[in-house]
Amino acid sequence: MKRLIAVITVAGGLFAVELATTAWSAELKVMQTQKTKDAVVTLKSETGQWKPGKNRFVLEFTSPSGQPFDVDKVALGASMAMPGMAPMVAGATLSPDKVPGRYLGTIDFPDTGTRQVTVTWDGSAGKGSARFSVPVR
Repeated sequence: MKRLIAVITVAGGLFAVELATTAWSAELKVMQTQKTKDAVVTLKSETGQWKPGKNRFVLEFTSPSGQPFDVDKVALGASMAMPGMAPMVAGATLSPDKVPGRYLGTIDFPDTGTRQVTVTWDGSAGKGSARFSVPVR
Protein backbone atom coordinates (compact mmCIF):
# COMPACT_ATOMS: atom_id res chain seq x y z
CA MET A 1 0.00 0.00 0.00
CA LYS A 2 2.82 2.41 0.86
CA ARG A 3 4.47 1.63 -2.45
CA LEU A 4 1.22 2.38 -4.33
CA ILE A 5 0.88 5.72 -2.55
CA ALA A 6 4.51 6.59 -3.41
CA VAL A 7 3.96 5.72 -7.08
CA ILE A 8 0.78 7.81 -7.24
CA THR A 9 2.55 10.75 -5.57
CA VAL A 10 5.50 10.62 -8.00
CA ALA A 11 3.19 10.25 -11.02
CA GLY A 12 1.09 13.20 -9.82
CA GLY A 13 4.21 15.32 -9.40
CA LEU A 14 5.43 14.45 -12.91
CA PHE A 15 1.99 15.28 -14.32
CA ALA A 16 2.03 18.67 -12.57
CA VAL A 17 5.50 19.45 -13.99
CA GLU A 18 4.33 18.45 -17.48
CA LEU A 19 1.19 20.57 -17.11
CA ALA A 20 3.24 23.60 -16.05
CA THR A 21 5.65 23.12 -18.97
CA THR A 22 2.72 22.83 -21.38
CA ALA A 23 1.11 26.00 -20.01
CA TRP A 24 4.29 28.01 -20.57
CA SER A 25 4.73 26.63 -24.07
CA ALA A 26 1.46 28.30 -25.13
CA GLU A 27 1.72 31.41 -27.29
CA LEU A 28 2.46 34.34 -25.00
CA LYS A 29 0.99 37.80 -25.54
CA VAL A 30 3.02 40.96 -25.09
CA MET A 31 1.77 43.08 -22.21
CA GLN A 32 4.38 45.81 -22.39
CA THR A 33 7.72 46.53 -24.10
CA GLN A 34 10.17 49.14 -22.91
CA LYS A 35 13.31 50.11 -24.82
CA THR A 36 16.34 51.48 -23.02
CA LYS A 37 19.75 52.45 -24.35
CA ASP A 38 21.17 48.93 -23.93
CA ALA A 39 18.14 46.63 -23.71
CA VAL A 40 14.61 45.88 -24.80
CA VAL A 41 12.53 44.57 -21.89
CA THR A 42 9.35 42.69 -22.79
CA LEU A 43 6.68 41.59 -20.32
CA LYS A 44 4.47 38.72 -21.56
CA SER A 45 1.72 36.47 -20.25
CA GLU A 46 -0.70 33.88 -21.58
CA THR A 47 -3.65 36.31 -21.45
CA GLY A 48 -1.80 39.54 -22.20
CA GLN A 49 -2.92 41.15 -18.93
CA TRP A 50 -2.72 40.89 -15.15
CA LYS A 51 -5.72 40.28 -12.91
CA PRO A 52 -6.32 40.45 -9.16
CA GLY A 53 -4.80 37.38 -7.49
CA LYS A 54 -1.74 35.39 -8.49
CA ASN A 55 -0.33 36.04 -11.96
CA ARG A 56 2.32 34.21 -13.95
CA PHE A 57 4.39 36.06 -16.53
CA VAL A 58 7.57 36.01 -18.60
CA LEU A 59 10.16 38.78 -18.67
CA GLU A 60 12.48 38.82 -21.69
CA PHE A 61 15.65 40.81 -22.29
CA THR A 62 17.11 41.40 -25.74
CA SER A 63 19.71 43.77 -27.13
CA PRO A 64 18.48 46.58 -29.37
CA SER A 65 19.52 44.37 -32.31
CA GLY A 66 17.24 41.58 -31.05
CA GLN A 67 19.76 39.18 -29.53
CA PRO A 68 18.65 37.67 -26.19
CA PHE A 69 20.94 38.19 -23.22
CA ASP A 70 21.03 37.13 -19.59
CA VAL A 71 21.04 39.88 -17.00
CA ASP A 72 22.10 37.73 -14.03
CA LYS A 73 20.37 39.67 -11.23
CA VAL A 74 16.88 40.88 -12.09
CA ALA A 75 14.01 42.27 -10.02
CA LEU A 76 10.48 43.42 -10.81
CA GLY A 77 8.39 45.51 -8.45
CA ALA A 78 4.99 47.11 -8.87
CA SER A 79 3.36 49.95 -6.97
CA MET A 80 0.06 51.78 -7.06
CA ALA A 81 -0.48 55.24 -5.61
CA MET A 82 -3.29 55.46 -3.06
CA PRO A 83 -4.65 58.94 -2.23
CA GLY A 84 -3.99 59.75 1.42
CA MET A 85 -2.22 56.43 1.99
CA ALA A 86 1.13 54.80 1.39
CA PRO A 87 1.42 53.21 -2.07
CA MET A 88 0.48 49.56 -2.46
CA VAL A 89 3.66 47.64 -3.32
CA ALA A 90 4.04 44.14 -4.77
CA GLY A 91 7.27 42.32 -5.55
CA ALA A 92 7.62 39.53 -8.08
CA THR A 93 9.39 36.23 -7.74
CA LEU A 94 11.63 35.62 -10.76
CA SER A 95 13.70 32.64 -11.87
CA PRO A 96 15.79 32.13 -15.01
CA ASP A 97 14.22 30.03 -17.77
CA LYS A 98 16.17 27.59 -19.95
CA VAL A 99 16.01 30.18 -22.75
CA PRO A 100 18.75 32.86 -22.47
CA GLY A 101 17.42 36.27 -21.44
CA ARG A 102 14.09 34.87 -20.31
CA TYR A 103 12.80 34.86 -16.73
CA LEU A 104 9.65 33.23 -15.36
CA GLY A 105 7.79 35.21 -12.74
CA THR A 106 4.83 35.33 -10.41
CA ILE A 107 3.24 38.34 -8.75
CA ASP A 108 0.11 38.72 -6.60
CA PHE A 109 -2.29 41.70 -6.59
CA PRO A 110 -5.12 42.23 -4.08
CA ASP A 111 -7.25 44.35 -6.44
CA THR A 112 -7.55 46.13 -9.79
CA GLY A 113 -5.82 49.35 -10.80
CA THR A 114 -2.87 50.56 -12.82
CA ARG A 115 0.53 49.57 -11.41
CA GLN A 116 3.80 51.38 -12.02
CA VAL A 117 6.25 48.58 -12.78
CA THR A 118 10.00 48.92 -12.31
CA VAL A 119 12.40 46.31 -13.67
CA THR A 120 16.05 46.47 -12.60
CA TRP A 121 18.96 44.32 -13.69
CA ASP A 122 22.68 43.97 -13.09
CA GLY A 123 24.90 41.52 -14.91
CA SER A 124 27.68 40.91 -17.39
CA ALA A 125 25.65 42.74 -20.07
CA GLY A 126 25.47 45.83 -17.86
CA LYS A 127 23.22 47.50 -15.34
CA GLY A 128 19.92 49.17 -16.04
CA SER A 129 16.27 49.75 -15.31
CA ALA A 130 12.99 50.21 -17.14
CA ARG A 131 9.65 51.62 -15.99
CA PHE A 132 6.17 51.27 -17.42
CA SER A 133 2.49 51.14 -16.44
CA VAL A 134 0.50 47.90 -16.45
CA PRO A 135 -3.25 47.72 -15.72
CA VAL A 136 -4.58 45.02 -13.41
CA ARG A 137 -8.16 44.21 -14.55
